[in-house]
Amino acid sequence: MKFSLILILMSIFILACSSSDEKNQEVLLTLDWYPNANHAGIYVAMEHKIFEKNSIDFSVEPPADPATVLNLIASGESDFGLFYQPDLLLARDQDVPVIAIAGIVPRPLNSIMTLKSSNLLSPKDLEGKKIGFPGIPWNQSMLNTMMKCDNADSSTLDVIDVGWSLGQTLLSKNVDAIIGAYWTHESIVMSNEGYETNIIYPDEWCVPPYYELILVTSEENLQKNPEIVEKFIISLSEGYRKAISEPQNSIDILIKYNQDSVDEKVDRAGVELLVPLWENNNGRFGSIDQKKWLEFSDWMKSEKLISSDLDINKTYKDFSYVLR
Repeated sequence: MKFSLILILMSIFILACSSSDEKNQEVLLTLDWYPNANHAGIYVAMEHKIFEKNSIDFSVEPPADPATVLNLIASGESDFGLFYQPDLLLARDQDVPVIAIAGIVPRPLNSIMTLKSSNLLSPKDLEGKKIGFPGIPWNQSMLNTMMKCDNADSSTLDVIDVGWSLGQTLLSKNVDAIIGAYWTHESIVMSNEGYETNIIYPDEWCVPPYYELILVTSEENLQKNPEIVEKFIISLSEGYRKAISEPQNSIDILIKYNQDSVDEKVDRAGVELLVPLWENNNGRFGSIDQKKWLEFSDWMKSEKLISSDLDINKTYKDFSYVLR
């Protein structure tokens, strides 16, 4: 009798352990950059144990090299990642098997910035000027489109690769304007240093709006683990909705998890600029609007940045049907 009871208890224990193993799926998310206000919803979801509630054993880390994020996902070294629509399309054009599965920031944060004191307010004003950019070729295409939209001559520009020293280069007046800087970050950094800026938004000058930040996974992960993908998107969406409702509290949480890397003055101001963008996503945070995705993709094709025969419908999947 005792032996039978022991066997029963052992069976229950084994089943419990097995059930626990099945319920908790280890998932790694790689950020696009070091932690900042753009990522607040992720840490809110962690703090409120939303991933755990959806049976996900979640971990997050910044990339050692941002340029490798999509390759980490494609190879399976990371399950999910944050990156940018233009870069994903460029990667797909090179047969990197990654796919966008959620929209995080549905509008360009990239912009042209000038110092307020320069009185350079439009693309036309930049004729004959020095423009600093981060060495990303498609940024030049964006600049040319904006110039053309304002009937300006882009051949008069002196475009200089300044790497990621965009703000410093502008403040030192080595260039007259910069492109590739985020109006939710660099403009705040410069303002905190006493320098106000003019922002020239690309989607106001003939560049189709695009998703600045997207959630990405590999085609293999999407195929093999569709339930985990859905649960992850649901968890992330819930975290960001909480961040939308309490933006400054979301920065408190971001700082709690990243005390050594967060610039509090920048991110507290930055989150207030991001909240309206997070909210303005077809009423469902995380959804991907087909029209927007295709229009920007067609622009990239027209600029010969990606192949004309790239099947854009295979570069994203909209999971809005699982979102509230």
